[in-house]
Order: sequence, then C-alpha cells, then structure tokens
Amino acid sequence: MMVIDVSDFVSSISDSLISWRRHLHKFPELGWTEYETTYLIAKELDKLGYTLFLGKDALVSQERMGVPTPDVLRNAENKALQNGVPIEWMSKMESGHTGVVATLDTGRPGKHIALRFDIDALPILENKDSSKDHFPTSNEFSSQCPNVMHACGHDGHAAIGLGVATFLATYQGKLSGTFTLLFQPAEEGSRGAKAMVAKGWLDDVDVFLSGHIGISSMQIGDVVASAHGFLATSKLDVSFNGKSAHAGVEPQEGRNALLAAASASLHLHAIPRHSGGETRINVGKLQAGSGRNVIPDHAVMSLETRGETSILNQYMEDEATKIIQHSAAIYGVECDIRIVGKGVEATSEQGWKGFLEDATKSSKLVKMVKETLPLKASEDAAYMLNHVRDRGGKATYFIFGTPLAAGHHHPLFDYDEKVLEVALDVYISSILSLS
Repeated sequence: MMVIDVSDFVSSISDSLISWRRHLHKFPELGWTEYETTYLIAKELDKLGYTLFLGKDALVSQERMGVPTPDVLRNAENKALQNGVPIEWMSKMESGHTGVVATLDTGRPGKHIALRFDIDALPILENKDSSKDHFPTSNEFSSQCPNVMHACGHDGHAAIGLGVATFLATYQGKLSGTFTLLFQPAEEGSRGAKAMVAKGWLDDVDVFLSGHIGISSMQIGDVVASAHGFLATSKLDVSFNGKSAHAGVEPQEGRNALLAAASASLHLHAIPRHSGGETRINVGKLQAGSGRNVIPDHAVMSLETRGETSILNQYMEDEATKIIQHSAAIYGVECDIRIVGKGVEATSEQGWKGFLEDATKSSKLVKMVKETLPLKASEDAAYMLNHVRDRGGKATYFIFGTPLAAGHHHPLFDYDEKVLEVALDVYISSILSLS
C-alpha cells in the first residue's frame, strides 16, 4: 500500500465537503427529478477529468420504478432550466433520467473498485422554527424547496462521493486498476439501484463499497465495518375509485372511496406478524374527498411492506393486497394497486472489521471500528451488494457514526458535519489498502 497521509488530504478538502453538502441540502430534489443535483455533481466530476455517463447511458430506462408523472417531471425540468442547468445537459436527463456514473482507468493493472452514493431527498417539510436549534436553519442552508428535505443524509453521501472523486483524480498517477463511481438517483422508495445494475456497471467489479451516515446515534469516529439486517420491501400506490353523490339528497347512490381506503388502512396495520422473522407495514399517505356534503368518489393511498427476507416481505405484500381488494369490495368501489418500488434483502461481507482497522490504523479521524450493526431498514444498495457478491466479488456497507439531532426522515434531522471527513477517510483508506 502506498504511503499517503489520508487524514491530511481529507482535512485539505474539508471546506469543499461542507460547501457541497450545504448546497445540496439547500436545494433538495426528489427521486427521478434530481436534475440540478446531477448537474452539480457531473460538473465537478467533469472538471476532474472523469469519463461521464448520464441519462440512458447511466441506467436502463425500463428498469426504473416509481417514475413521477410527466407533469411532475416537466415542472422539475423547467425549474432546473430556470436555475441554470444548461439545455444540453437537460436533454440527456429529460423524462427522469437522473444520476451519473463516472469512470477512471489508471492504465495500470489492478482491481476494479466501485462505490455508490445516493443523491435524492424526501417529501418532508423541513422544520425552520429557530427555537428548535436546527443547525441548517441557524446556519442558513435549510431547504429552499417546499415540502422537500434531505432528511436521511444523502446530501452528505453525495458530498463524500465528490471527495472520493477528488482524491482519485489527484492521485491517479500513483493508483492502479479502475474505479466506477455511481451517483444513484431515487434510492428512497427502492426505485433506482436496479436500473443502474441492469446497465452492467457492476458485472466485473472486484470490490463494491457503499455506506450511510447515522442510522443509530453514535460518536464521531465510530465506524461499522459491515452492516446487516437489510429488509426486503415493496412500495405500493393504491387508487380507490367509487361514485360521487349528494350526501343529503341521495347518499344511497354514492360509492364511498374514502371509507374503503380508511377501512383498508386500519386493517392493513392489523396483519399478523410472521414467526419466520421481522415484518413491517406502514400506510404513509392517504388522501380523499372534496367536500363535507359530497360522497368521495376517489382516494389514493401510499404504503409499504418490509420483511427480513423477500419471502417474508412477499407474505406482507400478499396480505396487504387481499385487504385492499376486500375493503374496496365492501364499499362497492374499484381499486388499482401499483408496485412503484421493490427492494431485496442483502448481507455485507463478513470479517471486514480487521481489514478496516488495519486500513485506518494511521487515521486521525477513525476512533473505533465496530464489526456490524443491524440496519433494520431497506436500502436500495442491496441490489448492488448482491450483484457483486453473486459474481464472486466482495461488497460491504459501512455505517458512519454521528450524533443525530433527530431520527432519519424527521423534519429536524441533522448530523455532525465532521462525519463527512470520517467517511471520506474510510473510503480512501479502504481503496489504498485494496490497491
């Protein structure tokens, strides 16, 4: 392994890490609409000399899941153009083909190492109450996009990815092998990874690395070498279609879609849990009705199921489907169920604690390496982990410790920005040890 003072390099670009993170946090974008985010990332990578792949060159269009409606995409594209994304870049990304893949070939024989960084935000209204002591608000980089927020750390992940790219470009003359950096769209809802995998980026990868800020509140400098407990998941959008009527004059003529959806939502949460392992369900959104004196003829629901294995998740999905269909039938309405996201279970490489301890033994930033930690959630990177490992490569998923101001997917979510340096140190040290 070559001798490079990793911590000094990380310290030298700390200001850039924070600047990238805060800009991305201030201008968050939802999955498949990350036009400005993709442009910012690709522009930085282009300056570093990477070979770039955007749009349909980065992913298989037909493998995308949960793509927004044409109207939503069009509005996001117009907004991006107004905010300065050049039309020649937009033409590559139009119709929700966001995300970017960057490759670097050192020209010397060696391993093919791939790293993945997710870039999308969540449909959450960030808390801007100054009395809540929310760091992004007090430092004037809270979300400028109504009801959209980086509440899961993907702003940090993208910034870390740019830090990795900067290191590789700076030291490529001393490195060997090839590198593929995947800046993945639409991780939330498990909608984007499969489309990148299908493009073949990971087919001949020797080592795949990814990771996540936070998950559980830990100290800065604590790092989990290989997370486990990735839950399989299904994301469902349901439309209930009934018949409108005057609630006073002829209520018997109506078919109440609101009641069908409300009944379904209650019974969904009563699905018996499975003895074979952990299972989850959540109805996260329900909208219906137009006025107090109108029988609602339409309702829409968004929900998800999860399971410790794909079999357990399928059990939850099948039970949910039956409940939705029967609830619709009871009220004489029709229902349409669409799967808009799907995630699989996965495991990380075992035995990475010793490797990471050795790789970071000279680090001024990494304080403690933990063997493993259960994710207890779904992660789109599972497709990538499985793909690489199924082909004989090695793959792991780090967790980078930080105190959390609030839990993930919360309006007050935030983390200590020093974790950006720790994560970058871990990735660079791992790359150097593998080269």
